[in-house]
Amino acid sequence: MNIDFHKLGERTKAVHAGEFPDPVTGASAPNIVMSTTFVTGVDSGFSVEGMDDDTAWIYTRWGNPTIAALEKKLAALEEAGAAIAFASGMGAVTALLFGLLKAGDHAVISDVAYAALAEITNEMIPALGIEISKVNTTDLNAVEAALKPNTRLVYIETPCNPILRLTDIAAVADIAHRAGASLAVDSTFATPLATKPLKLGADFVVHSLTKYFGGHGDALGGALLGSAAELARLRKTTSIRLGGTISPFNAWLIMRGIATLPLRMKTHAENAAEIAAFLESHPKVKRVIYPGLPSHPQHELAERQMQNYSGMLTFQTRGGGGNGDGIAAARKIAERLKIIHYAVSLGHHRSLIFYLDSGELLRTSFKLDAPEQRESWREFAGDGIFRFSAGLEDAADLIEDLDQALAGIKCYSK
Repeated sequence: MNIDFHKLGERTKAVHAGEFPDPVTGASAPNIVMSTTFVTGVDSGFSVEGMDDDTAWIYTRWGNPTIAALEKKLAALEEAGAAIAFASGMGAVTALLFGLLKAGDHAVISDVAYAALAEITNEMIPALGIEISKVNTTDLNAVEAALKPNTRLVYIETPCNPILRLTDIAAVADIAHRAGASLAVDSTFATPLATKPLKLGADFVVHSLTKYFGGHGDALGGALLGSAAELARLRKTTSIRLGGTISPFNAWLIMRGIATLPLRMKTHAENAAEIAAFLESHPKVKRVIYPGLPSHPQHELAERQMQNYSGMLTFQTRGGGGNGDGIAAARKIAERLKIIHYAVSLGHHRSLIFYLDSGELLRTSFKLDAPEQRESWREFAGDGIFRFSAGLEDAADLIEDLDQALAGIKCYSK
């Protein structure tokens, strides 16, 4: 059955792309193929060097029917030529970095990004002879100034984790391409229901499937998407050889989660908008950052670049910084919460909140040395932020839970 899912609607793609009734049993739901090895012909090769699009299933690290179904669904939703699924989002990131960069190359990386990416590009990648420049990618002049003749990659996140700062994808794509570099976009916070970076000029898209795609907090996964030719090369050179293969069971769980992704993202965004508006008027809240709020410093860009504003927001409490006030507020809020879970991660069906201390993050993950970089951080995060992932509960119940939790903290300043 040959269906061009790229031409169908988002909900139809989420349900049907990559899936077909089992030709033997007629089962409507996709099977989970857990086998690590497959019976094959005697002419099959023993190296991935001979693998092509017509190669039969041989070994699950090379490819697997369940994983392939997930990859087709992801590619349809992101309108990509192809996708590779990984055991985690960082599996996708490392496959991209090691697949594109070698000693003597240079890459421009967002100075605020997912902590594990920030940390691997602080020390491990530079130790291999790859030069890294950390740049506030919202500043297009800074991105352009950072480029060098040996720049091979520009890597951005939008909205970026954890401060929800945005980057103009189309503008950075133009800058990168004029310099002969590729652009990769971590779009985990947005999902393809909000933003499709490839349509805005990006060459690669990275997702943590653990978050919104899976949607239930029970399966780790990651994905790298781009052109069919580039993904075929990366599948051979780094995906298969580095071994970050997703479990077929996790692939199946994530695929099941994706079926409701369009419906869930609508509710995540609606809940986040209500909660952000509530918090913005709360006497114990100093500032709220949410792309859907007119008060977001880049709200106009959000309107141009995002079809919805997703379910992530941050807020600062009054007096919460400098002398342990933020940690004290976090401890009190965590103790008082009844519905919302005090936990890391995001994009799950249940709401999650976690406090991030600026001093700790700047010391361990981001290490922002330039005054203008620290100034941008402070603009979005102050001395510390609560990162809130709005779940699928009733917004009124979440607001009530936050209100009673905030009642327990002390205000030290206006």
